[in-house]
Amino acid sequence: MNIDVSTIFQIAGIGIIVAMIHTVLKQMNKEDMAHWVTVIGFVVVLFMVVRLLNDLFQEIKTIFLFQ
Repeated sequence: MNIDVSTIFQIAGIGIIVAMIHTVLKQMNKEDMAHWVTVIGFVVVLFMVVRLLNDLFQEIKTIFLFQ
């Protein structure tokens, strides 16, 4: 399992970009679109975390020889 700092920076970058887009859309009185951007950003990060958890569980399986 090769988790490095770049994945954490990617998640943080997505969070910052989504927050900026959300703020801009909210200032333009487009709250519906701002909420959709937030939901889509959350789903993207959730898929990244699920993939990392899958790698973690695969690594645990190989360590304890449950293959």
